[in-house]
Amino acid sequence: MSVDKSLLTGSTTMLILKLLESEDMYGYQMIEELNRKSNNVFELKAGTLYPLLHSLEQKELLTSYEETVEKARVRKYYSITPKGRKRLEEKREEWQEYTAAVNQVLGGASFARA
Repeated sequence: MSVDKSLLTGSTTMLILKLLESEDMYGYQMIEELNRKSNNVFELKAGTLYPLLHSLEQKELLTSYEETVEKARVRKYYSITPKGRKRLEEKREEWQEYTAAVNQVLGGASFARA
């Protein structure tokens, strides 16, 4: 069974902030890490990620800096800000409330698949 990708839409900000909670990352690294941690359920495209990162930076939830790697290549890394950590916690609480409500409607955390 595959998961409807539209379910990702409302949670992308939370997932990106969560990835950056423990370490700074560059864009492609975030795409790969999200894919790996979700067992290939979340396959974020660069065309979706970079506008989101730009928006989060404008809202001061992230900052970015450039670092030279492999003696020539410049990579842009993103870092979560204190404001971003606060937003992550708000999103986490919102998500827990939402999933609890969905599970309640579905008849509990474990329900039979049709």
